[in-house]
Amino acid sequence: MYDIRKISGDIFYVGCSDRRLALFESAYPIPNGISYNSYLINDEKTVLMDTVDKACSGQFFQNLEAALDGRDLNYLIVHHMEPDHCALIEDVISIYPEVKIVTTAKSVALIKQFFDFDIDSHVMVVKEGDELDTGKHKLTFAMAPMVHWPEVMVTYDKTDKALYSADAFGSFGAINGNLFDTDIDFEKDYLDEARRYYTNIVGKYGPQVQMLLKKASALDIQTIYPLHGVIIKNNIAKFVEKYDRWSRYEAEENSVLIAYSSVYGGTENAVNILAGKLADKGVKGLKMYDVSHTHSSYVLSDAFKYSHIVFATTTYNNGIFESMEHLLHNIAAHNLQNRKIVLIQNGSWAPTCGNAMKNILEPLKGTEIIDESICIKSALKEEQLELLDNVADKIVGSLKN
Repeated sequence: MYDIRKISGDIFYVGCSDRRLALFESAYPIPNGISYNSYLINDEKTVLMDTVDKACSGQFFQNLEAALDGRDLNYLIVHHMEPDHCALIEDVISIYPEVKIVTTAKSVALIKQFFDFDIDSHVMVVKEGDELDTGKHKLTFAMAPMVHWPEVMVTYDKTDKALYSADAFGSFGAINGNLFDTDIDFEKDYLDEARRYYTNIVGKYGPQVQMLLKKASALDIQTIYPLHGVIIKNNIAKFVEKYDRWSRYEAEENSVLIAYSSVYGGTENAVNILAGKLADKGVKGLKMYDVSHTHSSYVLSDAFKYSHIVFATTTYNNGIFESMEHLLHNIAAHNLQNRKIVLIQNGSWAPTCGNAMKNILEPLKGTEIIDESICIKSALKEEQLELLDNVADKIVGSLKN
């Protein structure tokens, strides 16, 4: 049975949600599922905005057939060639053989890599500023390379003042009936997963996101249709402000994130004491993660959020404990910048993880290591409490500045 949603007079939601998938891109936990968004414009010419993941193929084609209501499909606009959005292109062609695929030249090359059908006879290549008139709707295209693949484009509907934003302004999480941000608590129930989605999927490409934001600033955007997550109407300015901040690697919270790994509890005890000292000195909103217990995607997300980060870990195999090493390389791979950092190392006989952590983090632009004085030998000692006090004072002083 089809499950379509009428968005406006001639626009339908024909996407679907997957709550069974455990890992998005085989990498990121999605305990609340994921949505694959696709939209149909039922104008004088019919226009499908992207397809969905193969996991939802049955539902998608029922939705598309119901929304078309006996009409043929004229255009399929391909914004992004990742298979969670393009897996069904060849199937669409087989059902609607006269359809024109509207996309970028770089997408054509990727389509040929993913599929074997004759793309050249179906494709309509567009570039920056090109327009497509479908009757009532006037669609114009803008390139958005590396947000987050090189072939990505977005579509602006001049008639509805709507942006079809590809992977920009998306979020993890299935759609639970409420299709619009007007019907959810954006700050409480949506923003954290939107941040985790941005930082892990797009976060490396801040300069490219800034280029897209500059293009968007010249448009009157009243609705954003992302490929994942709810349709944005009420929170456009807020979401754009967050994207601007995230893509400039500017912290949202002037507070402290403490990320640690601890084999037998000695390192954990030290960071717990440090957290208490920071709280006693007036620091609010502290966040702590045991990185051996929490997936790195959550820690990375909060690393983008917080201005100051304490990394504390154990020397392991003459290097960094495995879960912490993975997190640090993940942070470096996503190009985090402009953070104040404290390093705490532990090592029972040969503590070497401090320098190893420093070597990973120091190349990141704008990174300042404000303290690396704490070296625990198995367990924190009474005489080291003064060192923790000094570290807490440095952090507090840096927060005030």
